[in-house]
Amino acid sequence: MIPDSSQIQSDGYLVVDRVTKEYRGRSGNVVALRDISLEVGRGEFFALVGPSGCGKTTLLRIIAGLAPVSSGSVSISGASVGGPVRVGMVFQSPALVPWRSAIDNVLLAVDLAGLSVRAHRSRAEGLLELVGLSGFGNARPSELSGGMQQRVALCRALVIEPDLLLMDEPFAALDAFTRDDLNSELLRIWSSTEPRKTIIFVTHSIPEALFLADRVCVMSPLPGRVEVIVDAGLPRPRLLDVRSSPAFGRQVLSIYKCLEAGRGVEVAGSVSEG
Repeated sequence: MIPDSSQIQSDGYLVVDRVTKEYRGRSGNVVALRDISLEVGRGEFFALVGPSGCGKTTLLRIIAGLAPVSSGSVSISGASVGGPVRVGMVFQSPALVPWRSAIDNVLLAVDLAGLSVRAHRSRAEGLLELVGLSGFGNARPSELSGGMQQRVALCRALVIEPDLLLMDEPFAALDAFTRDDLNSELLRIWSSTEPRKTIIFVTHSIPEALFLADRVCVMSPLPGRVEVIVDAGLPRPRLLDVRSSPAFGRQVLSIYKCLEAGRGVEVAGSVSEG
């Protein structure tokens, strides 16, 4: 049984208030998001799941200030988001610069933020060591595996020490073994960092969302709406073997039924509407 997410208290660190996003095209207007409202607490690990094209990536871009809303508002720590804000972003593709070494790819975020590269070099080296890439700082992307490249991309997102980390299907292109390894690695880094980063994690994998997150937001097909927000209800720290537990399996099945039915409260009475 999935615990009722209405029992989870949010401090209102990130507030998305009745956000609608509409795109105008020559063939007509497309509503990507409709009336999205949610709150995420500081230090919370929050996952977004839903079918392809439901606006998950659009919502991340709006939170980062990279796309304007058509109506509604977004605020972080009480400040309205009206343009680009300093957040860490990790995408499905590592998007590393091929002619730069691993450490220089990490430091690229520092350079783009207008900060001192020299002052951040030791932090970049420490992050590479933290993700198991000590000794690979001078390697080019072509000399690294896909999983290693994504670790570099994670370091690049963390090097400027953002409070908020936005992750858009960062492990989707990896094989299952590497994906599991990086799921565990991400939880280890997140749980060992003080203060904890707030993470918004987009994935198509319900098991991945439940394993990682404190809460999971299930979105409807286009136009994207919040169908239900559920508490993962799993103790921390989490090891991969939790996925074999009956409770985990029941939670996964309940969310699958929410997605299939379109209205989670009718199919899985233990969850609450978002």
